[in-house]
Amino acid sequence: VSWLFNPTRSEITSLDSGNIDDILNNADVALVNFYADWCRFSQMLHPIFEEASNVIKEEYPNRNQVVFARVDCDQHSDIAQRYRISKYPTLKLFRNGMMMKREYRGQRSVTAIADYIRQQKSNPIQEVQDLEEITALDRSRRNIVGYFEQKDSDNYRTFERVANILHDDCVFLSAFGDISKPERFSGDNVIYKPPGDNAPDMVYLGSLTNFDLVYAWTQDKCVPLVREITFENGEELTEEGLPFLILFHMKDDLESLEKFQQEVARQLISEKGTINFLHADCDKFRHPLLHIQKTPADCPVIAIDSFRHMYVFPDFSDLSVPGKLKQFVLDLHSGKLHREFHHGPDPTDVAPGQPIQDLASSPPESSFQKLAPSEHRYTLLREKDEL
Repeated sequence: VSWLFNPTRSEITSLDSGNIDDILNNADVALVNFYADWCRFSQMLHPIFEEASNVIKEEYPNRNQVVFARVDCDQHSDIAQRYRISKYPTLKLFRNGMMMKREYRGQRSVTAIADYIRQQKSNPIQEVQDLEEITALDRSRRNIVGYFEQKDSDNYRTFERVANILHDDCVFLSAFGDISKPERFSGDNVIYKPPGDNAPDMVYLGSLTNFDLVYAWTQDKCVPLVREITFENGEELTEEGLPFLILFHMKDDLESLEKFQQEVARQLISEKGTINFLHADCDKFRHPLLHIQKTPADCPVIAIDSFRHMYVFPDFSDLSVPGKLKQFVLDLHSGKLHREFHHGPDPTDVAPGQPIQDLASSPPESSFQKLAPSEHRYTLLREKDEL
């Protein structure tokens, strides 16, 4: 397949540990092909990826506007591990060096990949022409509204950069000049309008030129602390590489969900970034419940999916006991839950989690990953039949 890598055919950039940070950090948008030479599907993708690069370079000739790059994961296993690449080929999107959560899963065709990049280059911010438009916002969505004196400003450039990264999670809007003046009583202003017609607005109070602060504040508002896992996003959440703390509850059981959200916020806010807090519909996810010997009749149920084993929180009624849920998560991090899975409860302790079934795989995967539609459906049905 050496002809596929002829550098005269395209401007695909080969990344290694020496150049990856510099190239990705300076690219507005970068699409990276993580491949392995021995993989037949990687070989099939190479000419398609190169031709898509040629098409896009015609439209975005500036070198840093769009970068098409590749990583040989056999040669650079450290990079593959850094970005948690476990299958080939994998196409990941980066913005200013930051990897987006959602990998490219569209058609592997020149047209589809080129259209995907065009979509990523489109403006993620809706410009407001009249403040009356703000009153008509869809309040079922999470909205971030920026009011700026002028578009050509450091404040707006920071806002635009954050919107580029988080536009899949929030709706971003902006207003400028005289239109925005009534909302700029103390300078440029950014407001979060949460879901719900009666939910109060929240104002960003930090520096608008500090990207890290603006991004952290916006991410906190756009990405809920406790997210719902569905058939559509299960694999995507797994790819974030963090274990799951999951509440299984009936769809109309909002009381249990509210209690879970409150206790996660109260006990586990310091663990954000080490574990994903999720909730799942018991009816839809009967199969993972079977892995822990539960049925919808047992819900609400709290469990940890470590991608190797699943552990059950002993009693949902203990959720509000101070420190109980946090200790359950700390026992995962310390290895106690894993140790007790293999060797039984520690001699002096009562096991805080009930390990049920070994879900080890290589590479590790969540039981939820098997629930993605299409190609995983046969595996799911076969496993159900075996159970």
